[in-house]
Amino acid sequence: MGYERERERKDIGVEGGGLSEAQTRLLDVDDVVAGFADFKGRPAVRSKSGLWRSASFIIGVEVAEKFAFNGIISNLITYLTGPLGQSTASAAANVNAWNGAAALLPLLGAFVADSFLGRYRTIIISVVVYILSLGFLSLSASLHSDCKAEANNSKCSPPLLELVFFYLSLYLAAFGEGGMRPCIQAFGADQFDGDDINESKSKSAFFNWSYFAMNAGSLLALLILNYIQDNLSWDLGFGIPCFVMILALLFYLFASFTYRFRLHTDAENPFVRIGRVFITTPSASPDAEKARIKTASDGCRCSGRDIDDARALLSLLPIWFTCLGFAVVFSQSSTLFTKQGQTMDREIFHGLEIPAATLQSLSFLTVVILMPVYDWVLVPAARAVTRRPAGISMLQRIGAGLFLSLLSMVIAALVEMRRLATAAEYGLVDDAGATLPMSVWWLAPQYVLFGLANVFAIVGLQEFFYDQVPSDLKSIGLALYLSILGIGDFLSSFLIALIEFLTSRAGHDSWFANNMNQAHVDYFYWLLAGISALVMLAYAFFAKSYVYKGRDLEYSY
Repeated sequence: MGYERERERKDIGVEGGGLSEAQTRLLDVDDVVAGFADFKGRPAVRSKSGLWRSASFIIGVEVAEKFAFNGIISNLITYLTGPLGQSTASAAANVNAWNGAAALLPLLGAFVADSFLGRYRTIIISVVVYILSLGFLSLSASLHSDCKAEANNSKCSPPLLELVFFYLSLYLAAFGEGGMRPCIQAFGADQFDGDDINESKSKSAFFNWSYFAMNAGSLLALLILNYIQDNLSWDLGFGIPCFVMILALLFYLFASFTYRFRLHTDAENPFVRIGRVFITTPSASPDAEKARIKTASDGCRCSGRDIDDARALLSLLPIWFTCLGFAVVFSQSSTLFTKQGQTMDREIFHGLEIPAATLQSLSFLTVVILMPVYDWVLVPAARAVTRRPAGISMLQRIGAGLFLSLLSMVIAALVEMRRLATAAEYGLVDDAGATLPMSVWWLAPQYVLFGLANVFAIVGLQEFFYDQVPSDLKSIGLALYLSILGIGDFLSSFLIALIEFLTSRAGHDSWFANNMNQAHVDYFYWLLAGISALVMLAYAFFAKSYVYKGRDLEYSY
């Protein structure tokens, strides 16, 4: 970028400043997108910037990101229990811990983006970090291949230095995720003007198609990378996503001149501006108007807008808390479901056995098939009845997803009971390595229900937390949604560790015994079903009384 352009961007303040009146007057007011600038810092022209032409490039990066992420997470428990020789309980806890970190670090990434760098630059830096991490993971896996070769293909305990290098590489990928995940979708949604009727509909559709594309990337990872990791090599299984991320970075940079950049409406850091309200505003203020009077009399420099934004953030907390049960359920598909599948008959054709982790593709395939139906059929039908641009409200959509996730746990528990009964019937309870005479397709319903739940809950949460936060904190909004999944992973790890401790201490078989035929994962699934039912009732209570920011009261739960 040349000196003159850089100086122009600093003077005008892309993603953090304002536009001069002279610049704005030069353009047709109807064609100017208020609050946005183009790559050169000039007023964003509706006909020449943003919309699907820009969002499609950003969605391309999302596809690559999910391809890489699922290239790690979907089969990570197999790598930990296989080459690294960890127990089932330890491996499941480590997978959940890493996944939780990857879902919580977006809070840091969003803070950096919204306060300092802007979404565009944060994405670039995060992709570079991601590329480095995947390269290191591939190198770590190749080093372990040498270890196995020297041991005549028998398991060997990895040296401490190799283990440290592996986990450093793994958590470096989590930092890359932390910068990308909250910014990609927020930056993509920024390409649509929410104040324009047509673009508002497109923005709602963006979240649907963005999630569709993300699941398509995940599906490719499960169909391609899992097979390579299980049957060819782990270093190649980590190396291919590294190459894909390099292509994604070039793809993203190529479209830079088409993007719209959101301008901050206040020169002051939004975290300082809103944070000051929580320090100085009395907690007993019943409404925003009284809070304005009270804080003004106390000499507070908080504006009415600052107080409204702070109250908007606080109103999100009940929804955030009550969705944690869904997040705990969400974390099971890449851990315990996979361990179940490893014990079952996975042959689909004579001599062709699919990896257990590949069953996760059913969830993503469900999303890929259903999302167009949802956007093209269900939304227009619901729109005709409710008169809402999105058909049903965001909170109604989330609530439907919570119910489907509860149903998935009930089905999972019933299938696991059947699997354990099959092991007992054929006398295979004590044979940890036995393949049960039970098709792995018994697991299909719980994976499909997971996919259905995600179509409703995940997309609903993405749109809700983007839409309902202040305009200066859109990345933070999506980071809050991701933090639900992160905390859910940590809660799952805590539950597994606690139950492992209690059941082992009591002298009974652990619910998570290394021999899955002696374990009782079904008990755990029933526990999660009960938790899901309780939190769903709490969610319905809070969602019913929630008032949408900037919407009429008729746009309620």
